Order: sequence, then C-alpha cells, then structure tokens
Amino acid sequence: MSQLAPSLPAGADARVADTRTLPRVSSAAAYRAALAAVMGLSGVLNIHRLAQNGYANIYYSAGVKSMLMSLHNFLYVSFDPGGLIGIDKPPLGLWVQVASAKLFGFSPLSLLLPEAIVGVLAVGALYWAMVRAFGRPAALAGALALAVFPSFVAVARDNNLDALLILLMILAAGTALRAVQSGRWRTLLACALLVGLAFNTKTLAACLIVPGIALAYAVAAPGSPRRRLVQLLAAGAVMAAVSFAWIAVVELTPASQRPYVGGSLNNSEIGLTFEYNGLGRVGGEQGGPGQVPVVALSTLIGRPFQPLHARRAGGRARPRPTPSLTRPDGRLRNPVTFGGATGPLRLLDLSLGDQGGWMLPFAAFGLLALALSLLPLDRRDPRLAGGLVFTGWFLAEWAVLSLSKGIVHPYYISALGPSAAALTGAGAAAFVGLVRRGQSRLRTAALLLLPLAVAATAIVQVKLLERAHYMHWFLPVLIAGAALGACAFLALRRLAGPAMALVLGVLLLAPGAYAATTWEAPVEGTFPAAGPRQASGEGGLGVSETTLHTDRVLLHYLATHGASRRWVVLSEASNTAASMILLGAHAGALAGYSATDPAYDGPQLARLVAHGEARYVVLGGAYSTRGGNLAIRAVPHACAEVPGAAWQQTHFTQYSLVLFDCAGHERALAGT
Repeated sequence: MSQLAPSLPAGADARVADTRTLPRVSSAAAYRAALAAVMGLSGVLNIHRLAQNGYANIYYSAGVKSMLMSLHNFLYVSFDPGGLIGIDKPPLGLWVQVASAKLFGFSPLSLLLPEAIVGVLAVGALYWAMVRAFGRPAALAGALALAVFPSFVAVARDNNLDALLILLMILAAGTALRAVQSGRWRTLLACALLVGLAFNTKTLAACLIVPGIALAYAVAAPGSPRRRLVQLLAAGAVMAAVSFAWIAVVELTPASQRPYVGGSLNNSEIGLTFEYNGLGRVGGEQGGPGQVPVVALSTLIGRPFQPLHARRAGGRARPRPTPSLTRPDGRLRNPVTFGGATGPLRLLDLSLGDQGGWMLPFAAFGLLALALSLLPLDRRDPRLAGGLVFTGWFLAEWAVLSLSKGIVHPYYISALGPSAAALTGAGAAAFVGLVRRGQSRLRTAALLLLPLAVAATAIVQVKLLERAHYMHWFLPVLIAGAALGACAFLALRRLAGPAMALVLGVLLLAPGAYAATTWEAPVEGTFPAAGPRQASGEGGLGVSETTLHTDRVLLHYLATHGASRRWVVLSEASNTAASMILLGAHAGALAGYSATDPAYDGPQLARLVAHGEARYVVLGGAYSTRGGNLAIRAVPHACAEVPGAAWQQTHFTQYSLVLFDCAGHERALAGT
C-alpha cells in the first residue's frame, strides 16, 4: 500500500486532489494488482476449507432442497417439500442458492460457494463504490478493511442471506454516488432498484442505507431543489414497487393455495416484514432476549419425560451433572445468540465486539478527519456525497444494533462492515491530505486526532484479544507498530502516506487473523461467528451423530408403517424436520422455525390426517420448550403415542423425540 496514489474523477479541483492523497504509484496497473490481491485475500478467507461446513444452516438448506422439487415451492419459498409453511425470509437469497443447486447439483458446496463468491464481489464492489468519491488509495484501504472484517467473513462462509444483502447495499451506495455526480434519472432509479432487490433479500435491513442516500442526493446532486425532490420521490416509488412486488404476489394468493407465511402471527408477508422481521427486532418480541417461552415437554404430553437427565435406579432419579460451558477443545458448547445490554457501547461488548469492533474507533475518528477535510464546504465535492452516504449507513446500523431490544444476533454486525470499512479508508486519506496540504489549523487538528484514533483502536484491539485469549504474542507488535506509524506520521510530513499505510497494516492484522479462525472448525450454521472459542457446527447434515441415528431409525419405521406420502412426519420446529428433509424424507414442521407459529390447530391437522396427507407427528426436538401451537398441543390428547422401543429409539438427547400416530383419531383432533 505504501506505493499507492489517488485517482481523481474528471473535473475535480486541485483542493480536492490535495486533500485526498495517500502514498503514490506510477500507474493504474498497480492499483488493479493491489485490488486483485485484496480480493484474492478475501477469496482465501471465504473459501479455504469451506467444505467442512457441510450444509451449515440446515433450515435454509432444507428449504432450498424443497424449493427444487416444484415451481410452487420455489415461488413461495416453502420450507418443506409438501408446502406446509414457508421460510421466514424473502426469496432472493434463497433463489440464488436454488439456481446454483439446479446448475451444479444439490450439495453443500453448491449452497455455500455462491455466498463465499458474493463476499469476494462485495469487497470489489466497495472499492468501486468508493473510488470516485475518495480516490484509489482510500478505496483500496476500505476494501481491505472489509475483506478482514471477522463477522463479514463468517457470514460469507455460511448459507445465511447476509452476504448477498451486503453486496446489494454496497452496489446501491456506489450507484447512488454516481447518480449524485451525474444527476441522471436512470442512475438514481437503478439505485432504487438495487435497494428493492436488497429488500427482497432481508426486508427492512436493506432500508438502513436509504437515509444516507436520500440526504446525499438532496444535498449534493445537480439541479434545482425541486428537481431533486421529484427525482427522490420517483426513486422512492420504484424502490417500493420492487420491494413489495413478491410480497404482493403472496398476499394476493389465497391462503389455502400457498404455504403459511412462516414467522408471522397472521399468515401475512406484510405482518412478517413489519413485525417479526421488522419493528419487533427494535422494540422487543417473543424469541428475543428475555422473551423466550419455556414449556417442558412433560407439560405437553401429560406425563414425566426425562430421557436424558433422569435414569431411574432404585426408584430414584439420578440427576444429570451440569455440563461445562466449554468443550474439551476450549470452544463454547452453545453459540452466543444475542447481543448484550442495549447502549452506545454495545458494539464493543462481549457478544459483538470480537465480531466487528476492531476498527470502529478508527472509523469514528476517520469520520471527524473527513469532516475537517471538507472545509470549506462545497456541495459538489464528491467526498461530501460519499461521506453522507457511508456516514448515514454507519449511524443507522449503529443505532439499530445498539438500541434494539428484540432479536439481535451477533452476526448482524456484518452489515456494519462496509460503512465502517469505507470510513476507515476515507478517514485515512483525509488524515494524510490534511497533514500534507491542509490549512495550519486543520493540519494541527489532524495531528491531534490521529494519535487518539490509533491509541483508541489499539486499546480496543488489545482488550478484544485479551478477552478472546488469542494472539498474546501479537500485543507488543501491535502497540509498537501502531506507535511507530503514528510517530512517523506526526514527525515527517513527506512520509505521512507510508506512515498511514503502516498504521493501517498493523491495525488490520489482528482482525484478519481473527477472521481466519473460521477455518478451524465447521461454522455454526444458525449463528455464524469468528473466533477461536466460538461454538462450532457439526458439518455434514448439521446435526450430531446421535440425532442423525435417531432420524434414520425413525424414518425407517415410518416408511414401513404406513406413513403418508405428502408428509411422512410432522415435527414441532423446522430444524427438527430439516435434517430429515436433507436425508430425503418429505417431512414438515407444524409450527415453523421457532415452533410457535400459529399455523395450524387441531381441526386443521385433523383435515390433513383425514385426507391422507399426514399421519405421524413427532414432539420434542429443536425449540420444543417453546410450547408449540394449538395443533402441537392437541396431538398428545388426541393421538396415540408410539413407544420409543417400537421404532428402536435407543439414543436420548435433551430434546428427545416422542412419536404419535394420528390415524383414526381425526374426530378427537377436531374436537380439541
């Protein structure tokens, strides 16, 4: 990086050129080579040992397999082959995985490779988005900062939908900056289209980029204020039309002709978008921290059920020892599922800090340096629009992640990665420009801010490394390297560029190494995270050998005892059925992902049984402590329990299964 120099957009004045200076190079080829190296690094981080992750998030993997079975399942993103309940997310990210599986065959890599490649493309897209506004060196630094952002690497190695969301949001940001420069209708409408596509990947999460884009266009685009307002309103209309196009298709389809909308309380995509997947995440919702219901399986089936922690000997139950929080390899037994207490420093806490907090202090101080470099303000300065877009994105993500009381999983911080990386790169360029060419007061301010930025970032990284018990040997290198770079920056103005390159290089080493820990074990598919102590997944079909054995003996029993064809078995939660679907069974889930969707009641289940579409229901399994829905609660009272010995259930886990046969019990089900 020490040999890089900025590339200026046509028409930029000398003042802009001077304040956007990082180390220089002689040709654009060097920039292309450096960008290729950064994208190559991203590819290695995302793809190395990827196959060990197996099917990763088996909820989505099973859904993709089901969607491959029919156009109906594909259109309505059905989780199960029979079209009982849909996946609780919009379709675009899943459709990409379906296309890959259709083209290359259904396998773990056909689902994981698209996400990993999308992650690499996102790194290149951030460079493209930044380069006109901030110059090539800043764009290169931003791309590198994103490539090593730990949570971003973790989600790129999973089949969650976040990598595609991030790519589309970056493309929208870059397109918006080009629209601000040109004022062209088609460019702004293309930006609106990209935001709409991002919305169809993860709904309202995509909208966090909109305030910054709208403000940048309103302030910095050419034309009269009235023209800019009309353009923004038109772009908003296009964004809304694209965003709600698929939702409209679902809403206009009679409920009896499509799967139940998984995750919703009212079988509505609108409700899912604005409640469970939307405002509920901010205000608090069932399933969030402190809002998870706990109902013992014995309560549902009306008798004691203690297969794991009570082995009767002499008429007394022998309690199971409390398991350790960590496994023998030092990793957590259970993943960190929620962010810590709400507040402005939540992004640096125990659950979120190691996933994305490494460069946040530098990004914040870089924002201040960028603001100083813009003085005196010129609304046509491309850095102003770039600063507004990425600052708006950064602040929106920070506010939502810091203050939300509902479901905030640690990997959500991956969406903060692009804006934090952009402010890191743009801030570094602004620091160098202020020192080299800035006015005396601005130069003095930069000389005061940079040591604070470096010191704060180094302190945060030391704390994160100590908390993770990782890379203790690197702490002296981190402190000495950061101090050396900062001192060189302060003492030698002509070496400000190389000194900044040294500072960034040292500060990005720790997050890069931390991101590489994702190679060490299979990803925890539902809660992907980087770190040497984070919980890992099982790989393969995503469940333990014990669970896999139980699934196989259960499916063998069902196949030889008159199971229905549309649904061989219905479980409580989707993840219980997911491994069976991946094994090739036509399983389904009566209560959706979290086992709480009010999708079916006793009479509705009775109709499925009467029509020969369902017969067997299995209770227990994933999320079985949440109590189920009315159909789940009706089964123990109306259907006949099949003894575990009958289907050779010899292995027991905390969420062991209880099988019920509902054939011939339709009237009892209908009466519950």
